[in-house]
Amino acid sequence: MVRGARTRMNTEDLRHAQLLHQWMSPGYPTGAFAWSHGLDWLIDDGQITDASGLEDWLSGILRNGSGWTDAVLLSNVFQAPERFAEIAELAAAISPSRERFSETLDQGTAFARVTAAVRGSEDVACAYPVAVGVAAAREGVPLNLTLTLYLQAFVANLVSAAVRAIPLGQTDGQRVISALNPVCIEVAEAAANAGLEDVGGAAIRADMASLHHETQYSRMFRS
Repeated sequence: MVRGARTRMNTEDLRHAQLLHQWMSPGYPTGAFAWSHGLDWLIDDGQITDASGLEDWLSGILRNGSGWTDAVLLSNVFQAPERFAEIAELAAAISPSRERFSETLDQGTAFARVTAAVRGSEDVACAYPVAVGVAAAREGVPLNLTLTLYLQAFVANLVSAAVRAIPLGQTDGQRVISALNPVCIEVAEAAANAGLEDVGGAAIRADMASLHHETQYSRMFRS
């Protein structure tokens, strides 16, 4: 037997991995680099000053905040695309602030526009997790893989913001991402079996940070 043959991925698996890597890459033009999810204010206010504080905050966001909510929305539209209008409306309605509304709608609109142009589809503007869920379902990408990499990309983007704003060293940033990889898997597995009635969270500090950021005097990011 050829060494490593048992772990070789088939062509379809590789195609799915490539597609998700392209979609979740910082190079995919969703404008993610411009948003910090309220982290800009938390750093400016002195509430997050190092890698440990950043990791704790991101862990809470994944389990109890928009990480969880986004994953549930993505999972539900993936599994029931006929409910797109309902889920898209819910995704827009539950944004806790003007900036968070713009963050998810602007990224989702950009993702849908670019994906439609590249893949020849008819994606329409909607919240980011909904747009990704629709595209992944259409392409036959496994749900759990989509959820896991979506959450990892969410974490990586906010770590990138922290590297610039705290400032935080690149190595420490990668340590935070690595430490949160198991949490991304955990949340993805739970969200894959969650219904819309499970949407919701208790990340109050993150929600308040997005509200305070709207009037922050000096800002590096749009949220």
